[in-house]
Amino acid sequence: MLVMRAGRRWLRKLDEPPLCAEPLRNWLEAMPVSIKTIRFFGDPVLRTPAEPVTEFDAELRRLVADLADTMQDAPGLGLAAPQIGVGLRVFTYYVDDQLGHLINPDLDLSKDEETDDEGCLSFPGLAYPTKRSYGVVAKGFDMHGEPVTIEGSGLLARCVQHETDHLDGILFIDRLDPEQRKMAMKEIRASEWWGEQAPLVKVSPHLTHGKAL
Repeated sequence: MLVMRAGRRWLRKLDEPPLCAEPLRNWLEAMPVSIKTIRFFGDPVLRTPAEPVTEFDAELRRLVADLADTMQDAPGLGLAAPQIGVGLRVFTYYVDDQLGHLINPDLDLSKDEETDDEGCLSFPGLAYPTKRSYGVVAKGFDMHGEPVTIEGSGLLARCVQHETDHLDGILFIDRLDPEQRKMAMKEIRASEWWGEQAPLVKVSPHLTHGKAL
């Protein structure tokens, strides 16, 4: 299990998972670069709850690499699988010089909240003050099926909440107050990317059971 604390910029290994931080970076550098198309607001895949991952195989590892490559090319602080058209509960992040990923996340949020500007790669050019829990403990798995815990506050906590929302079909504009959401929609409709035809959703051959959390 790996515990990460944001803000203090330190890692503490409780045992030795197969991949974390630098090992993950090194593994990704050895993979062919694969930049995928990021889906924009209006694409139905962004409103479709993702399915839990049930098979930790080579296809999943390729997905993690695709997400990391696409996220860093954008560049962005996080990217969820639905944003590249894959309906699985996987996201990557790059915060405080730490590159990581989480699969099938389960979040425990702090009662303390903060409001800060937030944007999204699926809403190019938009940023609005968004309220989030200040701290988070996120439990899930790495690409090999090993248990992972991410514990953080501030920017890392915001990123984890934002990406987990994507896995539930929730977008950051859903968390704005009515007036801000109205302003955001006006800005979206005036954007150059609004109304572009969406690519087809990639259908994973993984067997999935039950509903997304």
